[in-house]
Amino acid sequence: MNIHEWLKNNTFHYRQFWDLKHLVAEKEKRGLRVSLCIPTLNEEKTIGKEVIVFRSELMTRYPLVDELAVIDSGSTDKTREVAAQFGADVYLASDILPEAGEKRGKGENLWKAIYQLTGDIIVYIDADIKNIRPHFVYGLVAPLIYRPEIKYVKAFYERPLAAANGVRPIGGGRVTEILIRPLFSLFFPDLAGLIQPLSGEYAVRRDVLEQLPFPIGYGVETSHLIDVYKKWGLQAIAQTDLDQRVHRNQPTRDLGKMAFGILQTFLSRARRMGIVGNLPELGTVLRQFQVQGDEYKIQEFDLHEEERPPMIEMPAYRRRRGLDG
Repeated sequence: MNIHEWLKNNTFHYRQFWDLKHLVAEKEKRGLRVSLCIPTLNEEKTIGKEVIVFRSELMTRYPLVDELAVIDSGSTDKTREVAAQFGADVYLASDILPEAGEKRGKGENLWKAIYQLTGDIIVYIDADIKNIRPHFVYGLVAPLIYRPEIKYVKAFYERPLAAANGVRPIGGGRVTEILIRPLFSLFFPDLAGLIQPLSGEYAVRRDVLEQLPFPIGYGVETSHLIDVYKKWGLQAIAQTDLDQRVHRNQPTRDLGKMAFGILQTFLSRARRMGIVGNLPELGTVLRQFQVQGDEYKIQEFDLHEEERPPMIEMPAYRRRRGLDG
């Protein structure tokens, strides 16, 4: 399957899946269980609305989601209390698989969710979405239910908009367009067909997730796409247009940290795959500048993209899933 065929056959719009009654019936026919994971860190302002929307529309009205869980990194606000108040199962990431130790990062929460949650399909939704709607979940889950050959579904948010001189281009965020799309175009051209490869919303089959190593930080989405592509091919990946996502924008300096972590992950994978060779040992310190009067000061951030092993290699997980006997 070339990139043009893939874009035509494996790109969806959430409106294609409007018939939730039929979608639920198909889920039950296939004997699938769906778990929704919301990773959090200090999201008390938005987490309540997300839980309310998903529970009322996708658990009570249409029983598409069987389990709704918040995996928290140690919020210092009322994120956990609000989520629990509105009916989510709430877990501290540090309490899950305690024998594996505690690490900080979104990727850590996503990895531990594989152990804690029970679904055959796990859908991850960021906690900071201001315009949350049920289609953020069902638009990602539906391709996995209707198309057994699809294993990993990413979200994208914008649509082409008519303009006076034609059509405005569609694309991802700043880090996607400046870093990831050029890298994918150079080294993994097929993956350049993903409109927003760094989106925080995606749905994946358990038997895929449990085989993936997980960077604990910014590189998790990039690593997933490369690993799924290399193991199962482009045809295993799909993407769904969710129209619009409203959330807070990050400062450019924070995007620099994100790009630094992603680049570490990308280069380490490219080296292991033999795509690039003779790389020096990668540094882990990002240097940025601030000015105080006439003085330029260097700020140093130690950002090491440590990775968790595939969950299926963890003895506790194998026992929990009954994989050894």
